[in-house]
Amino acid sequence: MMTIVFDAKDAIVGRLGTVVAKSLLKGNNVIVINSEEAVISGSRKDIVEKIHTRRSRGGSSRKGPRIPMLSDRLLKRMIRGMLPWDRTRGQEAYKRLRCYVGTGAGKVKESELKSAINLGHKIPAKFTRIKEIIKEFKAP
Repeated sequence: MMTIVFDAKDAIVGRLGTVVAKSLLKGNNVIVINSEEAVISGSRKDIVEKIHTRRSRGGSSRKGPRIPMLSDRLLKRMIRGMLPWDRTRGQEAYKRLRCYVGTGAGKVKESELKSAINLGHKIPAKFTRIKEIIKEFKAP
């Protein structure tokens, strides 16, 4: 098992998620840094509306749909959707995933940061970053 570091800055969440999920299923440990800088394609209004309707579907804090409101946890939850969660190997793969805001100050080795993989996707015309979505929900 080797540790692979991905830089989520300017990476499209769906494409980043598939690469990360595949790497996790191969048995690698994966660290994702700069998770707040990841990009979701589509207009901000549509994305926020979709998340808001999922959150307001009802249920209590124990039962209802749980949508994290921290950028690193939201990205981790999106990647979880690309893993076979109903099987043991998917749950074990999820345990090998670490997501950090920024560079993971003190939690990621300096040598691993230098070898971080940036997928370098072309940013679409309409996009929003995960940190902007989080701000939208935290603002009163």
